Amino acid sequence: MTESTGRTVLVTGASSGIGRATALMLAEEGAAVALLSRSAQALADVQAMCEARGAQAVVVVADVSDRASVEAAFEEAERQLGALDGVVHSAAALAYGRFEDVPPEVFDQAVLTTLGGTANVARCALASFAASGGGSLVVLGSLLGKISTPYMSSYVTPKWGVHGLVRTLQIEARSTPGTEVSLIWPGGVDTPVYLQAGTYLKRHGRPPPPVDPPEKVARAVVEALWRPRRETSVGIANQVVVAGFRLLPAVFDVLVTPLMKAGGLSRDEAVDSPGNVLAPTPAGEAVHGRWGRHWLRPLAAGAGLAAAGAGLASSAIRSTTKRRT
Repeated sequence: MTESTGRTVLVTGASSGIGRATALMLAEEGAAVALLSRSAQALADVQAMCEARGAQAVVVVADVSDRASVEAAFEEAERQLGALDGVVHSAAALAYGRFEDVPPEVFDQAVLTTLGGTANVARCALASFAASGGGSLVVLGSLLGKISTPYMSSYVTPKWGVHGLVRTLQIEARSTPGTEVSLIWPGGVDTPVYLQAGTYLKRHGRPPPPVDPPEKVARAVVEALWRPRRETSVGIANQVVVAGFRLLPAVFDVLVTPLMKAGGLSRDEAVDSPGNVLAPTPAGEAVHGRWGRHWLRPLAAGAGLAAAGAGLASSAIRSTTKRRT
């Protein structure tokens, strides 16, 4: 028996990456799962995997950026499985490129999916919990909800909003007994999202090092479902990066673009495309991407840049000290 046994959980973004890994982990632990994404074909595969683990699983196809679609999906999930004990929201979309190079319709849809989708799912989850007497909402944030990086404005912008929304919901939930809201914010994760994302850089993105497997994030999600916490960071370098962004912004700004080019973009050329921002790409959906622990390759370049950053930081501190004295 596990804490998930006998529970019912709706998972968004369940067709790929962290959402898919979470759904499979919940099924393995005995939960009934409602699988939500835009991709019926990929969800059918995940449903079969969950059922092979002995779990009850239902497919509810919806676009999280469409409020009516999300509301209908929640109603169908509850009709088939009963009251929801938990909701995991991991769906998001992005397109790489300088802000002015990403087509407005692609940027707007990425923001609507990532931030508007979070609002739509949270609204339905809270209504469901209010009707049943309580429940646990876990939202996937990101390291990019706490820092900024070039070429990812379509993701950084809404993820900052997601973090702000979750903190507001956590404060408001203090006056709603039985309702819990948790935030999980991973760094680089080996999922297909980087190749599925849109790009207007002639290159695909890749997870920045160090890269964690999606199962590690899924474990943090499942733990937060039944033992809620304000936020959980997944990634050994996350806190260091956030500290650099906040405490040494000038140094961070000097280093972040070359580091992004070295560790956050693939080496292969790519055709400009909206990727899966405007429509799903079922053929590319899976738990894992293609990177695994190959993040070690760019570390040589990163080490040199880090050393330069340390020198710049040291110089900045000495300069500040000299001015004060």
